[in-house]
Formats: sequence, structure tokens, C-alpha cells
Amino acid sequence: MSKKPGLTVLAGPTAVGKGTVSTYIRDNYPEVWLSVSATTRAPRPGEVDGVHYFFKTKDEFEQLIADGELLEWAVVHGQNTYGTLKSTVNQAIAEGRSVLLEIDLQGARQVKEAVPDAQFVFLAPPTWDEMVRRLVGRGTETPDEQQRRLETAKLELAAEPEFDHTVINDDVRRAADELVSLMGLTPHPHLPEPSAR
Repeated sequence: MSKKPGLTVLAGPTAVGKGTVSTYIRDNYPEVWLSVSATTRAPRPGEVDGVHYFFKTKDEFEQLIADGELLEWAVVHGQNTYGTLKSTVNQAIAEGRSVLLEIDLQGARQVKEAVPDAQFVFLAPPTWDEMVRRLVGRGTETPDEQQRRLETAKLELAAEPEFDHTVINDDVRRAADELVSLMGLTPHPHLPEPSAR
């Protein structure tokens, strides 16, 4: 079943690996146009404006919201604001590109209001235990924060029925290939594993 190029939204619970899957797609599927978010957070070392994010001041961002220039936006962890520029997504779709938007659930719901005919894909963990392991295994959060994230993850997992498809992230390459297939593209035959760099 071939789908015309358009907008595919990838969302899922925290720590499920959305970023890892979308980075794999960016590195291996140049035909997919991965949407670049605008953000008010400061660039990290090595991040390039327009490649990793569009870096905006708080005032610039508020202007974008006021002008209706964003497909979706959210304040993340009560600190920085992130959003998707309508202009860049519309331009890529107009050029016939297959656009992938990797965002959180809150953003996905906003996009559903704005672009109901987009395709919505839920990235799910293989099991709840695996999800807990990933969340706790990062070792970057205090036990309180971990507990909060797990509560959030439970709520996020409950959103799965709102999506058109579910892809289980049991293996990044396999999940990426399945997602690319859902986008109407042909998964690549794979080369041997690259050595760890």
C-alpha cells in the first residue's frame, strides 16, 4: 500500500527512543525530511541553527505563536519552549517530500487538530519493564524524578489508541524500517552492522 508523500507524526512515551529512531532514519533515509523544531533553549556544543533546531529567543518564539506560525508547540519540563514551524513543513510537503515529525504526545494532539489527515504513529516500548529499565537506567534523574517520569509514561502509554499505527521499538533498525514502510517508502536492504564508533 503506497501512501502519497505527506506528514507522518511519530510520538510516544518518554524514554521510548523516539530520538534514536528518528536519528537513525535521518542518517539512513535521506529521502525522509525530518522536521526541525524551533526552541528557546540555548544551542549545545556542536548544534547548528537550522540543522538541529531553529534557535529562537523567547520574544521571537512568542511572536511565532501570536502569528499562528506554529503547527504545534509546548513548554517542556517547565523551562524551554519547543515547536514546529508550519512554513518548513508545508514547504517540504509541497516539494513532494515525505515529512517525519518526531514530537511528544501533547504536540501530536495539536497536529491532529491542525492536520487531521496526517498519519500518526505511536512508538511503544517492547514491555513496561523494559521502559522502566530505560527510564531508570539512564541514571540521570533522582528517584523522585524517575517516579514522576514513570507516572507520566503510564499516562502517555494510555494514548496509544489515538494513533493510526503502533510500532514497537524492540530494535532501532527494525522499528525505523517499519516506520519508513508506513510512510510508503521502501526499507533499504541493510549493510552489515557498522563497528561501534
